[in-house]
Amino acid sequence: MATIATHIPAPPTRRVISTPAALTTLARRRFALTARTPREIFVPLITPILFAVVIAPALKNALHAGDAYQSYVAVGTIGLLIPLNMMFSGIGVLVDRESGARRELLAAPISRSLLVLANLAVALLVTGFQLAALIAAALGRGIAFHTSATGVAWTGAATVLFGVGMYGIAETLANRIPRQEEYIARLPAVAIVPWFLAGSLFPITALPQVLTDVAKLLPLTHALALMRYGLLDDPSALSNIWGMNNTTAMAALSLGVVALFAVALTMASIRVFRRMAVG
Repeated sequence: MATIATHIPAPPTRRVISTPAALTTLARRRFALTARTPREIFVPLITPILFAVVIAPALKNALHAGDAYQSYVAVGTIGLLIPLNMMFSGIGVLVDRESGARRELLAAPISRSLLVLANLAVALLVTGFQLAALIAAALGRGIAFHTSATGVAWTGAATVLFGVGMYGIAETLANRIPRQEEYIARLPAVAIVPWFLAGSLFPITALPQVLTDVAKLLPLTHALALMRYGLLDDPSALSNIWGMNNTTAMAALSLGVVALFAVALTMASIRVFRRMAVG
């Protein structure tokens, strides 16, 4: 009895787009969507500029403080701009999920984590533009900064890492919250309340001891301490957190806290995105 062998062709393999090309394409798409909505660029910038060019000088005069306090508050506004901007970026993710091209992108031959990373890259780029505008406005108002190449490096690292962590929160909430109204309702608690506790307008040691201890746990407290060390050559905020004599060691410890925050929240946001995409 003869046996007839049947050859079953293997299913065709789909072409997988390389990671750099996919990331670039996705980032361009997100930037085009962001540029078409000026709200996402300009609205988060209004309040920090108001603090830097109006409220900081007013507080200096009202409290009979010197120019150093004006610079102190100006740097503190960076800690308000970054969370606000990252949370507004999350609204774009939520809209894309509900009425955008997210379904089509999920069917593309790319790693799903690239969707999150591309959105993150654009959020950081837009925030960089806004920070440049904020600092330019502060300088135009006569607010002085005292920095160096090393100080710029500390500030840049703290800014980027804190921005990454805050975007992780925004991406996670945007994928878990069903409606824009609920997302916006949570924005003040996430982006604004920690700002008042993190030493933005006054040192954390001015708070009751319980709140001082809470402030030391906030990534924003560490980020602002690094920014003040980098932009104002003022290590006092680091000393208020760590109580050490070695400034470089304190800066490294605070940078480690912000880096841990960035890595943990980014991993969480990717995990939530993948889970929600499957569901």
